Amino acid sequence: MQRLDAAFYQKYDTITLAQRLLGCELVHDSSEGQTAGIIVETEAYITGDPACHAYRRKTARNAAMFGAAGSVYVYLIYGMYHCINVVSAEEGMGEAVLIRALEPTRGVDLMQMRRAIKKTKTVEGMNTHISLKQLCNGPGKLVQAMGISLVAHNATHLTEGSLYINEPSSSHFEVVTTTRIGITQGADLPYRFYIKNNQFVSKK
Repeated sequence: MQRLDAAFYQKYDTITLAQRLLGCELVHDSSEGQTAGIIVETEAYITGDPACHAYRRKTARNAAMFGAAGSVYVYLIYGMYHCINVVSAEEGMGEAVLIRALEPTRGVDLMQMRRAIKKTKTVEGMNTHISLKQLCNGPGKLVQAMGISLVAHNATHLTEGSLYINEPSSSHFEVVTTTRIGITQGADLPYRFYIKNNQFVSKK
């Protein structure tokens, strides 16, 4: 599959890009090995949206969100999980698409190992077996499984380096449009998109 170029990210507004990314494959070529998964769920965050990190102003935390379309925005939530976003719209606007879930395609054993190590550190004695369905069915989970980090990937660009997105191998699926998850402000906006009947979606 071909890596998406800069023109792809520049071509669409944020809400459209959130839908166009469905079916594409997120890939990370790390020193440990390659991991990859089909993007099956996304959320859009746009200008004027109270749930958007850039809603008020540019800060040190959200600065990457104001970069060029196709840049990577990684942030920490709840003091322990990271999320990955694809920066969208024009540079300086502060819009992005959150990747919420993946269908694992390559490097499953490595994904399992990364998630198991994280679980063991979090809860001693916990059963570390993680099913394929549970590997990447949430934004924090997929970042762990894919080996994505704030230090290594925030403010990088998806057309360069070891983290990138490939063109979709198929577009024969139906997209469900619904409200976003885990937010209080802007919770009624229909900015979440997922592949219908896909078992790897975080919540239907």
